[in-house]
Amino acid sequence: MCTYTTEHLKVSGSGKGANGWFRLSDASVYFDHPVHAPYEHSLNIDFLAPDIGPSARVAVELDPDSARELANAIFAALDKAPGQLRLIEVK
Repeated sequence: MCTYTTEHLKVSGSGKGANGWFRLSDASVYFDHPVHAPYEHSLNIDFLAPDIGPSARVAVELDPDSARELANAIFAALDKAPGQLRLIEVK
């Protein structure tokens, strides 16, 4: 069954694709059928730079347990970083 549940958000960062590094501006997170991962459903994350075109995309398909572990690891890494290092630096 398709869930069609998608979260869209603005992001600031960089991603590496077939043509090298590019600035990211958007992300989509959804739980649905994967394109490549060998699961019936997966948590899919697309990092995008729509202003560059469709090739400026980094995609990830994770099984639900891996997705939860990744989310927890992200929070743990951010919580362990000294506060002054978490300030946004614009280059």
